[in-house]
Amino acid sequence: MTAKTYMAKASDQAQREWLHVDATDQILGRLATKLARVLMGKHKPTYTPHIDMGDFLVVTNVDKIRVTGRKAEQKVYPYYTGFRGGLKEFTYAELMERDPGRVLQLAVRRMLPKNKLGRTMLSKLKTCAGSDHRHGAQNPQPLDLSKI
Repeated sequence: MTAKTYMAKASDQAQREWLHVDATDQILGRLATKLARVLMGKHKPTYTPHIDMGDFLVVTNVDKIRVTGRKAEQKVYPYYTGFRGGLKEFTYAELMERDPGRVLQLAVRRMLPKNKLGRTMLSKLKTCAGSDHRHGAQNPQPLDLSKI
């Protein structure tokens, strides 16, 4: 008797859900790993590496995410403007003041595959700085992060 492993095909329709996460007092890296896992679909028994099986995520209160140690002053986010000598950088505190959702998106993006599939997975992550969001019509269900 041989065991068979389920592998989804591209023609299979993924059953995607809308999930809601409250990021109040969550640590950035630990939250990002759990969100990346849900975006990839690794929390489902139908997970297939080459197909996007993940769910949509709505993360609220992103402005209340914490970091440990001295990362608030020392962590740097470099970017390149496209011009010669155009390497610039933001610190964590500057980026949280300017766009708190970007901090979480950058952390999650670096944990996803570095290809077209990873970019489509990241597009399912919706971040909001406050407690209200504009995805109420999708009726997102609360996600318990302790079970992931």
